[in-house]
Amino acid sequence: MFDDTTANHHPDSNSNVMTEEPTTAEQQAAEQATPEQQRPEQSATEQAHTQPAPAATSASEDKAAASEDFASALETFTTEAEEAVSEDRVIKGTVLKLTPTHVVVDIGAKSEGMLPLSEVLDHEGKPKFQPGDAIDVMRSKGEAEEGYINLSHQKAQRIHAWEEIEKSYNEKKPINAVVLDRIKGGLTVDIHGAHAFLPGSQVDLRPVRNLDAMKGQTIEVAVIKLNKKRGNIVVSRKELLEGEQNEKRSKTLEHLEEGSVLTGVVKNLTEYGAFVDLGGLDGLLHITDMSWGRLTHPKDLVNVGDQIQVKVLKYDKDKQRVSLGFKQLTPDPWLDAEHRYPVGAHVGGRVISVTDYGAFVELEQGIEGLVHVSEMTWSKRMKHPSKLVNVGDHVECVVLNVNPVERRISLGMRQLAANPWDSLHEKFPVGMTVEGRVRNLTDFGAFIEIEDGIDGLVHVSNLSWTKRVKHPSEVLKKGDRVKAVVLAIEPDKRRLSLGVKQLQPDVWESFFASHHVGDVVHGKVLRVAAFGAFVEIAEGVEGLCHKSEAADENGQPLHLEPGLEHDFKIIKMNPEEKKVGLSIRAVGEEASRSEVEAYKQPVSSTSSTIGELISWKRASNENN
Repeated sequence: MFDDTTANHHPDSNSNVMTEEPTTAEQQAAEQATPEQQRPEQSATEQAHTQPAPAATSASEDKAAASEDFASALETFTTEAEEAVSEDRVIKGTVLKLTPTHVVVDIGAKSEGMLPLSEVLDHEGKPKFQPGDAIDVMRSKGEAEEGYINLSHQKAQRIHAWEEIEKSYNEKKPINAVVLDRIKGGLTVDIHGAHAFLPGSQVDLRPVRNLDAMKGQTIEVAVIKLNKKRGNIVVSRKELLEGEQNEKRSKTLEHLEEGSVLTGVVKNLTEYGAFVDLGGLDGLLHITDMSWGRLTHPKDLVNVGDQIQVKVLKYDKDKQRVSLGFKQLTPDPWLDAEHRYPVGAHVGGRVISVTDYGAFVELEQGIEGLVHVSEMTWSKRMKHPSKLVNVGDHVECVVLNVNPVERRISLGMRQLAANPWDSLHEKFPVGMTVEGRVRNLTDFGAFIEIEDGIDGLVHVSNLSWTKRVKHPSEVLKKGDRVKAVVLAIEPDKRRLSLGVKQLQPDVWESFFASHHVGDVVHGKVLRVAAFGAFVEIAEGVEGLCHKSEAADENGQPLHLEPGLEHDFKIIKMNPEEKKVGLSIRAVGEEASRSEVEAYKQPVSSTSSTIGELISWKRASNENN
């Protein structure tokens, strides 16, 4: 389109310039010329007007000459418009129409321009321009369809992009970029149509593990390397973040001191704590400083992105390390725990942990108590606390002990129920016969359950009067139902003693009642020891014949073996300890005394002669 300067540009020295205005058709053709095509330094018309003015002619000749000059100028402008399109520059055009494959653009030339529709589609596949919209284009190489000029919108965009990128680079200002894709070593980003490389190490202050997640994001970057000739652009996001961080850090350090309370954002979580961004400076909030109570993991209290208040516990200026506290913002609940939880008080709480030795119950935030497994039930049979309580259960307890210094509270659950051992004397008096099931066998006896939670012990010595029982399995089996006699009850120690042999007659008592020291009994050797032999002298009754007593009347030792039967003399008795001492030597000595006494008696006429007695004595010695 003509501007005033170009349309009226005629030499002042020519007094006979044309006086008629251009026709309507000529004016319309002239108006189609673009400003770029009308620049004076490139105008052929101006060159023509700089020639010397012709001599004056007649009016008709002047009119004809003026018409010829105008036609020549119009042709020159049209040629210039087409030449402008061919040059490597951005021109303004107007969208005329959209076809299924192309966009038709009026660029002020004889022919209209055409560019691929794909160049003006957005991320949803919709055209970004409509008929009547202005659009920047450039001449594109390649054969055009008949009557059209090949154009490119993307090429024009790249020219504008380079201008913006060069400006950002020179002025060291940030510029917006859209992340396109992940490539080897980093990301490809789009800056107003120009592609740039964002190295992975320059994406963030810390390494980013998942670069794919950044696709489609619009970010601010700094241009750190630019080579227009090669078309290389390298950008950095880290550089901008570091600058922002340094600025924030400077402001934070102005009022950072131990004891100050600051607001920060949880940046990262680990097993041992949370890192909090205080504003350009990270501080560590250790898990032990998060809560007065127990935390298994920091995520139980905070999450990444949470804005929290923290207290500065320690600040190392040299190492730029800050230790933070969260629980320090509230009073320590253990300071008056002894008054709020007196011994004997009934309290309620939530089970937060179950272990082999008991369950931890949270009474309030920061106050926990332990219910030991022995304080859960009066029964001794519970193998694990999980059989009675689970994490999350609400339980009632009794305070048994409070130690604020060690931050411990001992709780009990069984105290809420009556102690069955307190009334055991009334229910099972000593001497009463009870019946129960053999629940367990040990080396020293058998445990018999006489009711739920009440077990009695039958010691191995109380299993039989007659047998020497080494292990209760010789007499009882687990699960057997047996009867026993209550021997003793100790409620404070939760002990109940039972006996099985007490239901049988005491053979020892009968033996001691019918035998005395000096009696000769017949016995059978059961077993032999280094010090003597154990001899069964009645059913269930054993005696010991010491090796010194296992000899004949002449003192010659006798060899005793299991199964050998012999006469023994009782030389010792202890009813309390149920012990009997035996002797073979004493039996021989008793026989010798009898012979001597018989020899001392007077010989009657009717009795045997002295010779007969001597012969009897010899025969007796030979038999022995």
